[in-house]
Amino acid sequence: MEQKLFVYNTLTRKKEEFIPLDAPHVGMYVCGPTVYSDVHLGNCRTFISFDLIFRYLLHLGYKVRYVRNITDAGHLESDSDVGEDKVSKKARLAQLEPMEIVQRYTVDFHNVMQIFNALPPSIEPTATGHIIEQIELVKEILAKGFAYEVDGSVYFDVEKYNQTQDYGILNGRKLEDMLNNTRSLGGQDDKKGKLDFALWIKAKPEHLMKWPSPWGVGFPGWHLECSAMSNKYLGHKFDIHGGGMDLMPTHHTNEIAQNVASCGNIPATYWLHTNMLTTNGQKMSKSLGNSFLPHELFTGDHPLLKKGYSPMVVRFFFMQASYRSTVDFSNEAIEAAEIFYKKLAESAKKLTTLEQKTLVVVDDEAQNAIIAACEDCYTAMNDNFNSPKTLEALNNLSKWINSFANQTRNSGEISAETFERMKNTYNDFFFDVLGLKHEDSDNADTDELMSLIVNLRNQAKANKDYATSDKIREGLKQIGFQLNDNKQGTTDWVRI
Repeated sequence: MEQKLFVYNTLTRKKEEFIPLDAPHVGMYVCGPTVYSDVHLGNCRTFISFDLIFRYLLHLGYKVRYVRNITDAGHLESDSDVGEDKVSKKARLAQLEPMEIVQRYTVDFHNVMQIFNALPPSIEPTATGHIIEQIELVKEILAKGFAYEVDGSVYFDVEKYNQTQDYGILNGRKLEDMLNNTRSLGGQDDKKGKLDFALWIKAKPEHLMKWPSPWGVGFPGWHLECSAMSNKYLGHKFDIHGGGMDLMPTHHTNEIAQNVASCGNIPATYWLHTNMLTTNGQKMSKSLGNSFLPHELFTGDHPLLKKGYSPMVVRFFFMQASYRSTVDFSNEAIEAAEIFYKKLAESAKKLTTLEQKTLVVVDDEAQNAIIAACEDCYTAMNDNFNSPKTLEALNNLSKWINSFANQTRNSGEISAETFERMKNTYNDFFFDVLGLKHEDSDNADTDELMSLIVNLRNQAKANKDYATSDKIREGLKQIGFQLNDNKQGTTDWVRI
């Protein structure tokens, strides 16, 4: 059954059919990390969400150019163009070269993304590698009359821009409201208006990262890099622009203003934003002590954690909520995700050995239920990448896989075509779309030991020694192993 993909567009505040500008080609730009510290879990959630979107577009047959930048200069401590550059500040405190900081945390970011099984983007440009493009973009905006230069710095004139354009088109706010809710300039006397933002910043003598420009030695504003690099690699108009919802009110709003001012286009057709992480109902923050770094979550080395959780369990946990929904972390929630993930992973293992039996009589009810579950996987993902509903559909398929594997149902009750569809759909969505994988926790020694225990239990049951049989089952359950019983006895086991 042919289905259409619909996405929620922040720009229009509604779901819209996804129609690429130049199908089957799709251009997607996602704002990447500022590499001055370890990537935090909120960032990971955003990039895993866009990995899911990237994977599903590929699955649908689109040829996706996925651009995700690295911010290694120009991101000040405040969105109001005050404070130090984050990378320069870290370098000064650590008494290192800024590029040492950039290299360390870029490598860390890549390692974490690989651990989470995220596909690399097609292009990963850096701000420092595109200074020329950013300078040229500032020249274009100045030439169009939407910026002004003061003593070596260049600012975007928001109020002048808003005379002919809608500055708040993305964040849904009126300029008057934004002006009324913005504090006074506070020492930023160079700016004409409270909402004006820096395109190029004059560098102080002690500033570590600076470049020559027509306006003097300085460095680019944070918002400028994404406009310059998306223009270079995706053109003035492309399909998807994404990032965390915290980027929408200012960073993405300013990107749109820069692009419209320079070339007359809102850069992307569809704007997608991920929501935040909370811990037990509170926003994650270092000051509250309720935020986690990925390695803390993996090892369990954190006061709020009962134990560590594997990368695939964390990835699965994120996908139990829509990318637009808040994800609330608690030990109970992630433990439930761990059980659910292992259940689906075990079904994927069973599928590798499952064969369709000789066709008996097609059971229309079973056949229709399996076909519906396969279609539900697509229906869910086509509804704005609804991963929770996709997991529900996979769970329904998992029940059929288990019933066939445990021989409580005969796989001959469905046609060979439906059997193959079940198998392909489950594998495609579990591995390729959701990006999950088996984790190497079951070594050969464990397999051999568990095989011996299963045989001993089957012998106890055959001898009607049910006390010993039950003792083995309960003892294994207490240390994290679940035995699966069926008509033939105990045939397999899973970690729980």
